[in-house]
Order: sequence, then structure tokens, then C-alpha cells
Amino acid sequence: MPATEYVNAKRPDNGDAYRERDELREGAGMKQEVFLPDDYRPAEDEPFMNERQMEYFRRKLTAWKEDLLADSRDTIEGLQESTRNIPDVADRASEETDRALELRTRDRQRKLVAKIDAALRRLEEGEYGYCEATGEPISLKRLDARPIATLSLEAQERHERREKVHRED
Repeated sequence: MPATEYVNAKRPDNGDAYRERDELREGAGMKQEVFLPDDYRPAEDEPFMNERQMEYFRRKLTAWKEDLLADSRDTIEGLQESTRNIPDVADRASEETDRALELRTRDRQRKLVAKIDAALRRLEEGEYGYCEATGEPISLKRLDARPIATLSLEAQERHERREKVHRED
């Protein structure tokens, strides 16, 4: 059953207003809103990557990205405010070290935002939650703990073992 039919089948018929709005959304390429209770957690007994699970991970990834971007804005403001002339050499060195550490942290977060964007793209394309190496579903527990995961736990372990062997050579 197409997604719109499923959502509409579950919704009580409240007249033409809903149908009209739904047709406008579909015509504009907009997706139906998925109802998701605040306490919802994906369960293994549900069909894998159903609409509710996809919406859960979309919200989780989006919130994570927004937090990272807010931290970035705060850092930029903090760095702009802290550009002052510090006469003491030791204090200046300490300030430089703090700034360098903060910039490295922001660089890691920038890379993380790129991975979050890639995960959101995979969600839109219907590829999210499937292992890039095997094509098998990634466990929901793993995705909940690390929503940007692209490999199943087993594939990740194989990858890390191969990486370790190559480093030792």
C-alpha cells in the first residue's frame, strides 16, 4: 500500500479539507506528516524502516545536527569575543592552545554534520539503515546509538580488523 494510502487509511475521514490538503501536498512533492508519540522507540517487531522508524531517525538526526550547528555558532561568537591583546606570554600561549583545541573540536563536528547530512539523504532515498557492505539491515539498537552508522556491527568489526592488520604491516 503506498504511504499516502496507509496514512489516509489510518486517519478518520474528516471531510474534504484533509483530502484537499493531502492532494496539494502530494502535488507539491510534500510528504505526509507521520504521527510519532514522544515516547516512541523503534522496535524489532515492526517492519524494518517503516514510516514511523524513518521519521524517528529523521527527527533524531535533525535535532543532533541543529545542536552541533548551535554549538558552532556559539564557538564563532566566543572566538570573535576573545580576540583581544593579552600582554602576558604564558596567558597568550594558554589562550592559543584553547583556541586550537576548540577549532579542532569544531572541525570534527563539521565532519559529523556532513555525515548527518549523508544519513538524511539516505533516508530520503530509502537506503538508510541498510549496511553498505552487505545490504542487510543494520540493527535498530545500533542505529539508535549511532544514527550515522553505514555498516552493520559485524561488517564494522570486519572493517576494523582489516584496518588493524594493514596498519601493522
